[in-house]
Amino acid sequence: MDLDLAHVRAFVLAAQELHFGRAAEALSISQQGLSKRIARLESQLGTDLFLRSGQGVQLTDAGRRFLGPARQTLAIAEQALAAVRGERRPLRVDVWGHLYAPMRALAQVATRTGELPLELGHGRDLPSVAAALLHGDIDAGFGRVHPPLPAGLTHRLVRLEPVDVTLPETHPLASEPALCPEQLRDSVLWTPGALDRLDFLRRFAEQFGIRAHAEAPNLGLDHFLAGLTADARRFSLIPSDVPLPRVPGIRSVPLVNPTPLYAWSLLWRDNDGHPLLRELSSTFTAEAGRHRWLEYDPAHDWLPEPQAITGP
Repeated sequence: MDLDLAHVRAFVLAAQELHFGRAAEALSISQQGLSKRIARLESQLGTDLFLRSGQGVQLTDAGRRFLGPARQTLAIAEQALAAVRGERRPLRVDVWGHLYAPMRALAQVATRTGELPLELGHGRDLPSVAAALLHGDIDAGFGRVHPPLPAGLTHRLVRLEPVDVTLPETHPLASEPALCPEQLRDSVLWTPGALDRLDFLRRFAEQFGIRAHAEAPNLGLDHFLAGLTADARRFSLIPSDVPLPRVPGIRSVPLVNPTPLYAWSLLWRDNDGHPLLRELSSTFTAEAGRHRWLEYDPAHDWLPEPQAITGP
């Protein structure tokens, strides 16, 4: 079966908008023309992709199953055209986990590649970056991956980063040279947003019996760390390599026995053919070996998902 890409594109836009009029406008065709393209696609596939009613349109089960592969088909077609034309389209990469400065690690690797053209953006979180990947809006993502991961995506662990505890100088434990996570049980975990949306911090609190927490909007690292000093019992977790702003009255202390590790991964669509993705992944592998980024000792380190080190 040979699918007409114009029909597939009409379906994808209609599925995103759930409105034939807006999808037709985006394609610069009439609504009747869009309906005909989708009808031909449905006839070719032998199934309805949309449920049509006076209230609008909704995807059928078959339409939902077809949407992901249809988006991938369009993305691969775009790459094929670029290859024939000899175009070197930038690799579009979105990052997330902004409080932990993902650009810092990505920039270190990108510098090693020389002239690798990257087009960088910011996703709100893993679900938003995963959706952008499946839509074909970006080529890769960089941040912490945790289950459930949508079907059609692959990730590779590229860095495990030790995490320090950051707390006010007035905190009862601030003078210690190092701290065990269990020592923080009577403290208040300070989070950049709702704890149930912050997988790493939530799992840390559950693992080490930290019951109290307070939250603030994520308005940047400076603002977030300044909020620590409002309560002498507060603490937060920041990767040890992140340069801290000059916020008076705070200090960082290493965590030991175990040391929490923050896992950074490169994320992309299955069977993505962008040539620069392979180059970026290879450079990450080389940097990980050079700097021992993937060292993990279960006797001394803590990962929320230790199986991640043997994952895709």
